[in-house]
Amino acid sequence: QVQLVESGGGLVQPGGSLRLSCAASGMIFRVYAMGWYRQAPGKERELVAAINRGGSARYEDSVKGRFTISRDNAKNMVYLQMDSLKPEDTAVYYCSRYSTYDYNSGIDVWGQGTQVTVSS
Repeated sequence: QVQLVESGGGLVQPGGSLRLSCAASGMIFRVYAMGWYRQAPGKERELVAAINRGGSARYEDSVKGRFTISRDNAKNMVYLQMDSLKPEDTAVYYCSRYSTYDYNSGIDVWGQGTQVTVSS
């Protein structure tokens, strides 16, 4: 079955960096658009960044210029490089698969999530 497994979360000070990784299995990875979402306590889950099959990406406004999404189709991996982290970035981060090659399609698979905490 399709599985998405996130890693790389943790505690970091404001201004620091983290790199999240997502390992995909049970699917033809290169075919699908992939995304990272996050959910903070008491808030709705929101899109952070998405990347389509061809490598084009989009970002939520608050992370533009600070976060970078990338993919390695040879390794079935998607990454989220997070720089200049702020306390408001604290959330559980979820890797996700879109139902097609296009990140305008819906999400059909979620990972289990990884906690990111930004605090001094």
